[in-house]
Amino acid sequence: MSRMYVTDALWEEIEPLLPKHPPSPKGGAPRKDDRKCLEGIIHVLKTGCQWQSLECCRRWPSGSTCWRRFAEWTAAGVWPALHRKLLHILGQAGQIDLDTAVVDSASVRAVFGGAIRGRIPQIEARTAVSDT
Repeated sequence: MSRMYVTDALWEEIEPLLPKHPPSPKGGAPRKDDRKCLEGIIHVLKTGCQWQSLECCRRWPSGSTCWRRFAEWTAAGVWPALHRKLLHILGQAGQIDLDTAVVDSASVRAVFGGAIRGRIPQIEARTAVSDT
């Protein structure tokens, strides 16, 4: 088995950011371990495999479970908080090189509302014959 994505030191930084869940009063199966779910989420994001293609193993739960946890943590705002925290840690350690930083549209909202352009005028009459 390859090495784990989430080291003990990294987990100590991530765990406080995750929402706590008491056992369900309805009963049912116990909740899967958050750390193992995070391992599965990272594997999907790193490899690009589909959630349903993530095989259930000792290292992580099923793809459906990992996807549900990903969606839950997204709704709870875990990812931006984690991003800020990791950037702060890396910045304090002098591990961020701003000369190689990249900002793309995935992290910065595009500004909408530009002028609506009119239709482009036809320059010349169509000369091609339609086949239909």
